[in-house]
Amino acid sequence: MTSTPHDVIDAAVPLAPDHPLWALRRQRDKVVAATQGSYDAMFSPAVEGLSVSERLLVALHACRVSKADSLAAHYRDRLAAEGADGDVIAAVDAGRPVADARLQAVLAFTGKLIERPIEGDKAAVQSLAASGLSTPAIVAMSQLIAFLSYQIRVAAGLKALVAAEAAA
Repeated sequence: MTSTPHDVIDAAVPLAPDHPLWALRRQRDKVVAATQGSYDAMFSPAVEGLSVSERLLVALHACRVSKADSLAAHYRDRLAAEGADGDVIAAVDAGRPVADARLQAVLAFTGKLIERPIEGDKAAVQSLAASGLSTPAIVAMSQLIAFLSYQIRVAAGLKALVAAEAAA
């Protein structure tokens, strides 16, 4: 799957097979495959406790906070394909509060871990439990946020390399 146009990082940068950085990425094809495999696992319907739409909203929020516009566009598209509520997508995309208390707690936790990880403490985790998230859901969400931080940084690094190449 890593050499197909379905690779999220390649699409977000964007990198095509004729681009030197595409080939450079494939020098560590295991990492490319593991990154896409992690993405696929994080958004699998089999993950319990958080719906695919909730996880995609977390991803959209993380990308918005991180100013990762091309990845945010990817997650907006995925949300639309999932049939997520357009008003909720727009609110998350604009950084406005959402009406659903559980989703608001999830987004607040996401923002903490992305912007101020030190605040992702016991009290923050307890606020998720108080909002109705099970322990497995909290663990899954924390893993998702860690993955998103990685994905955002990889895409940003590759974009910087593309920009440096263009400037040279």
